[in-house]
Amino acid sequence: MISLNETHDVNHTSWVSCANQPDSDFPIQNLPFAVFRVAGESFRCGVAIGNQILDLKAAAAHKPFEGKAADALTACEHENLNPMMELGFEYWSALRLSLSRALRTGSTLESQFKPCLVPMAKAEFALPCQIRDYTDFYSSIYHATAVGSLFRPDNPLLPNYKWVPIGYHGRASSIDVSGQTFHRPAGQTKAPDADQPSYGPCKRLDYELEMGVFIGQGNPMGNRIPLDQTDQHVFGMCLLNDWSARDVQAWEYQPLGPFLAKSFASTISPWIVTLEALAPYRTGYLRPAEDPQPLPYLSSEQNSTLGALDIQLEVLLQTPGMKGSQTPVAQKQCMEKLSQSSFKHSYWTIGQMVAHHASNGCNLQSGDLLGTGTQSGPKPEEAGSLLELTKGGKQPLTLTNGEQRTFLQDGDTVVMRGWCEKEGAARIGFGDVSATILPAKG
Repeated sequence: MISLNETHDVNHTSWVSCANQPDSDFPIQNLPFAVFRVAGESFRCGVAIGNQILDLKAAAAHKPFEGKAADALTACEHENLNPMMELGFEYWSALRLSLSRALRTGSTLESQFKPCLVPMAKAEFALPCQIRDYTDFYSSIYHATAVGSLFRPDNPLLPNYKWVPIGYHGRASSIDVSGQTFHRPAGQTKAPDADQPSYGPCKRLDYELEMGVFIGQGNPMGNRIPLDQTDQHVFGMCLLNDWSARDVQAWEYQPLGPFLAKSFASTISPWIVTLEALAPYRTGYLRPAEDPQPLPYLSSEQNSTLGALDIQLEVLLQTPGMKGSQTPVAQKQCMEKLSQSSFKHSYWTIGQMVAHHASNGCNLQSGDLLGTGTQSGPKPEEAGSLLELTKGGKQPLTLTNGEQRTFLQDGDTVVMRGWCEKEGAARIGFGDVSATILPAKG
């Protein structure tokens, strides 16, 4: 398991002064990776520091590092992060350490790296890597229970839920980065009182508050990944909004899993926060004593002691009515908070999801994305979807401005944020992920 080291020292500050603000998502203890460009230039890899981006291609031209850190930085000269991610944990960690030292107050590299900074406000982002495959899990027992109770009140959880991390193979081609706009999907649905299904725009469009897990170094086909070695294969995490057409889903999911109800759009935040940056926020993996304990390949002392992560997650909504005629700055601030929860409530850990995915010999690859499934907490206000918050659309939410929502309407923008924060450790943020719904086509 990844251990704490000098990069986590809360006393370190950066010569990039904006990174030293206590509410910054991107202090020197974070250093997440993304792919960006400014107008008229090509996409390239970068690292966040405060409200600036360190252009890694420009930094590499100075040849500032040696050994594995130098090799990793050279791999970042490509248009996406896949080549660097494929190198493995020792290279990621070496680069993170060298970048931390280079960006600290008093670094001898300040004069070389300062011209390599780009204001985040001027940047346009792309997917951080080529997403080769996408698997979505169902790891929140609170979400699974709440949704199951809508359809099976007497038996909300299926018999296998507490034994196996449930997942399905999703659609990688429709994943896009924050700022995405997409048209309301159309699909086949069947009303309860109808004799036959009909085709048309989705009427019950929903968001899902999830985390995304990026695989760094894969495993050869036929080889499993032991639970206590999964940290060596996980590069980092992002925020994920896995949009869902609930009416389409209700009609098509039997007897197989999600299909067109999930494949029209998924949105991720641009920054991948490395698993190493999240090390201070590891916490105990708790499972009720009365529940069946995981099978041996999904169980270890290490996973029980520090397998979970305490990541705060929140969802905000901005309706067209909130945007009005305000300035862009005012519009950005005018949003309504719908819920907040923590990833520590996940019934299955990241390690368990990765170990299970590879347990049949499935070969994971660099850039594979694993969705955690909707992250809901134990309290009703911690629900990670409108399906839960409105009890299946039966109890509309009344917003501060008087508008109501059971499900999402055209023009709505959903924003999700994530961060880690506690005394004795630096705040680690994920930024945010936002997307806006356009009317259905045709």
